[in-house]
Amino acid sequence: YEKDVINLARGKGWFNGKDEDFSFADTYAPPDYGALRFCEARVWSMFRRAAPSLNLSIDYVKGVKDAEPLPLWIKPDKKLTVRDVMELMRDHFEGTDFDMTKDIGAGPHQLPYRWSPLVWEIDSVEYCHERPISTQQTGFSFIAQARSWLPDPIGGILWFGVDDTYSTVYIPVYCNVNKIPVNYAVGVANFTTSSWESAFWVFNFVANYAYLRYSHMIKDIQKVQRELEGRFFADQPGIEEAAQHLYKQSPQLAVDYLTEYSLKAGSESVERWKKLGESLLCKYMDGNMKDEHGNVTRPGYPEFWYRKIIEETGDHYKMQELEPDSAR
Repeated sequence: YEKDVINLARGKGWFNGKDEDFSFADTYAPPDYGALRFCEARVWSMFRRAAPSLNLSIDYVKGVKDAEPLPLWIKPDKKLTVRDVMELMRDHFEGTDFDMTKDIGAGPHQLPYRWSPLVWEIDSVEYCHERPISTQQTGFSFIAQARSWLPDPIGGILWFGVDDTYSTVYIPVYCNVNKIPVNYAVGVANFTTSSWESAFWVFNFVANYAYLRYSHMIKDIQKVQRELEGRFFADQPGIEEAAQHLYKQSPQLAVDYLTEYSLKAGSESVERWKKLGESLLCKYMDGNMKDEHGNVTRPGYPEFWYRKIIEETGDHYKMQELEPDSAR
């Protein structure tokens, strides 16, 4: 550490130990419960998935006294691909004590989201919701892929997605593009005026509709998500090979080529997502489900939810056998 970092802390009365015992984080930002539960928990969840062999305890993010803090960094159990990192960005604490699909707040269809505010109060006692990596409030997210052995216009990609990481599609945007996909451009829409030309609003429509029957609809969403992202990864070697040939002729040719590819990836993703939204509306209209032939099923609610209704209402909804006289 720079001496003034420690000296400033001493002068403020924040630290009075030996220099070698100084901790920047503990001195300048000692964690409170909110920092552990809302921020460190996200780090813990990504670390536990990237390096399960570390068996990192959940105690620290639960605020257990004297629990071992999380390491500043980890080495993953295996080399991570871009696709691996995308999947790490998609997380609701599934399979852990913080799993958001398991308590009553998830509703009948295992919704892993909770509406704001994050902290709430009942009978003068404060409670909180979880804050996972995947959250409905995300505006955009990205994964940067940087490969120094390739020419700059080819080696750098921003895999970019709008809205919730769990239900977005990451499109490849090469780093030297001279235009961006129109659906992702500033000014296409704004936060108070939706537009079907805006990727933000199209992806938000699909995600928000899925919240109504999440456990079913997320499967349809993931199918198309994997289809699109899978195609981008499958196309990547051929696209970049062609770009390298063009780069040898003229770097600008490669830039123009990759710009057009990025524009196409963006516009095709938005169009496909519109179609997905339309199909979800038809398939799940009015709480029913239709198959590809239009046959309707009425799945209702899961058994555990019916049991909760009975537990709360007793015989209120119980069908009765009427006596002959009372049926008149």
